Amino acid sequence: MHAREFLEELRDLGYELKSHMSSLEDSEVDAIKEYFEEKINENKKEKEVKTNKKVDIEKSKETEEKTKQKKVSYKKGKKREPKQKKEITESKTKVESDEIKEIKITKSELKLDILANKLGKGQNDIIKEFFMKGKVLRPGQVLSEDQAEEIAMMFNALLDIVVDEAKEEKEVKKTLRDKIDPEDELKERWKKIYEENEDKLIERAPVVTIMGHVDHGKTTLLDNIRNTRVAEKEAGGITQSIGAYQVNYEGKKITFIDTPGHEAFTEMRARGAQATDIVVLIIAADDGVMPQTIEAYNHAKNANVPIIVAINKIDKPNANVDLTKQQMVAKLNLIPEDWGGDTITVPISAKSGQGIDELLEMIILVSEMQEIKCYPEGLARGVIIESKLDKFLGPVATTIVKDGKLKVGDYFVAGSTFGKVRRMIDPNGKNVKIAGPADPVQILGFEEVPDMHSILYGVKTLHEARDYVEKKKALEEKVVQKRHIRLEDALKMMREEGEQKTLNIILKADTFGSLEALKNAIAKLENPEIELQVIHGGIGAITKSDVMLATASDAVILGFRVKADSGAVKYAERENIQIKRYDIIFNLIDDLKKALQGMLEPEEKEEITGSGEVKQVFKIKKVGNIAGIQLKEGYVERDGGVRLYRQGKLVYDGKIESLRHYKDEVKRIDAPKECGIKILNFDDINEGDEMEFYKFIQVERTLEFGKKED
Repeated sequence: MHAREFLEELRDLGYELKSHMSSLEDSEVDAIKEYFEEKINENKKEKEVKTNKKVDIEKSKETEEKTKQKKVSYKKGKKREPKQKKEITESKTKVESDEIKEIKITKSELKLDILANKLGKGQNDIIKEFFMKGKVLRPGQVLSEDQAEEIAMMFNALLDIVVDEAKEEKEVKKTLRDKIDPEDELKERWKKIYEENEDKLIERAPVVTIMGHVDHGKTTLLDNIRNTRVAEKEAGGITQSIGAYQVNYEGKKITFIDTPGHEAFTEMRARGAQATDIVVLIIAADDGVMPQTIEAYNHAKNANVPIIVAINKIDKPNANVDLTKQQMVAKLNLIPEDWGGDTITVPISAKSGQGIDELLEMIILVSEMQEIKCYPEGLARGVIIESKLDKFLGPVATTIVKDGKLKVGDYFVAGSTFGKVRRMIDPNGKNVKIAGPADPVQILGFEEVPDMHSILYGVKTLHEARDYVEKKKALEEKVVQKRHIRLEDALKMMREEGEQKTLNIILKADTFGSLEALKNAIAKLENPEIELQVIHGGIGAITKSDVMLATASDAVILGFRVKADSGAVKYAERENIQIKRYDIIFNLIDDLKKALQGMLEPEEKEEITGSGEVKQVFKIKKVGNIAGIQLKEGYVERDGGVRLYRQGKLVYDGKIESLRHYKDEVKRIDAPKECGIKILNFDDINEGDEMEFYKFIQVERTLEFGKKED
């Protein structure tokens, strides 16, 4: 065919093509090919018919007369026949048009070839009809319900799309099975074991975590207890990783977890793996209660774990035990036993060893009072407190066994991975074949590195382990992230029936004075249906540790004249934790009041766009001070807001007057470029100050109070 001819024919078919250089989709090309192939086949048939006729004419030259007579009679008959045939065809068509077929088809059968078969039509007929409408179909194509119904209507049929009951029942069962967390089944199994074997439960060695402020002697104390020089081996005397060690005291075992800080402790609780039975809170007698001491105490208190206070460094000349106890009462609300309270307090010297025996005695005493028990037989259950990928050993994890016995060769699952115990190493570096309750061991044999602080369960077979992991991973893909409490949800909490509701709050402020004022103001907001409880109050920026505590305690974070670390903001977004920051105490209290009344208006959502550091200050006459900024992350916009921080405290919050890149006035600059910023009506800028850039986004309110969630 000539290109022009071909173009004209394609235009007649509904294709809008400008020239021979126009392009076509693959599906269109296939459909055009099919159309022309059919056309070519029809032409071939016509040619064959004509050829046969010519042969017949040549053969019947001798009987031409008869043939002519036959042709005449044939033509005469043909003239009559079409009328009869036409009438019959019309009547048939009429009957057929009146009759509407009803075709049943299942959702899985919605394919062009199957539908064509049910309609009694060829696929090509349907493709051609659709092609004339400017729509392209392919042989065997999967159809939507709308497409299938349209095709059926074209051929005078109605579709009844039915559900494949057997398949639906199978899918429902699969969905229900997939929704059930396989770990819940294991938890339920252990719950039954405890209920059915109450008389077989025995006392287990306590697991103890030492917490406190930096350089108050946590590692030195542990070092003295187990007689190894850990502090000297580690940089700056600060513990670099989580470890677990077991000691014998007067025939009884105590397992110690040595953590690099309360973050690890909180993460354990946030993940639901409560490994610790007792917390030893260490306070230096020469330093007293410090901000991190308060933070560590709040983490332990919210975990509902018994606390023993060890007052360390009593052998120092400037040590003051009584003053430390006074601070315990004033700042922590912990009253020592010898002052008529119920907090066990032991004065010690981690360096010389003074008072350590008494501390161990108190740990044993508290564990006996707590009646820490375990089921000692059968498959093991434990808590993973550290995991890593060793370049020589592969995935390894330090685990404290809580119940049962873990043996070399046992199959196990942990989080979304599984494995087989190939080797177990105790804290002294020796290989062990069996680990019992409260024993800390390093396990080799994981398929992947497990999540820290996940629960390890022993299982009977490899098949059971693999099945568990498949279900767990499938569930993790579908699971909706947990939605934590928000300030706007306070009224909804009150409307829910049941016990007294508590709205947990984490407060961070710029000074102790502001913090105390806020605590007092919040304490005055009384409501009979909901209690506002400040579970932690601290000074300085909002950190990842605060977000961890909020995750574990389901709390909201309120900041007053403080910034939030970029890491904390990102972690809060991932964990769905609400952070609200204020510059005026009245606004913070007013928001809390409105929340309790269910009148809190939707806020403009603040988005932190970037941050930078003042590298140089340029003083220009009649203009003011220009800050030379090195952008660290994100970007800054001229129309956005800026906060200036000096040593972590908010100095100014305002607008940007001018944003320049070299000499050019610009609308936006991205990190890591440098820029010049003039803050509107503010010139008190110093080198080393930090700037935080932000903007507000309008967010529509979607919360509906009083409705129960599905």
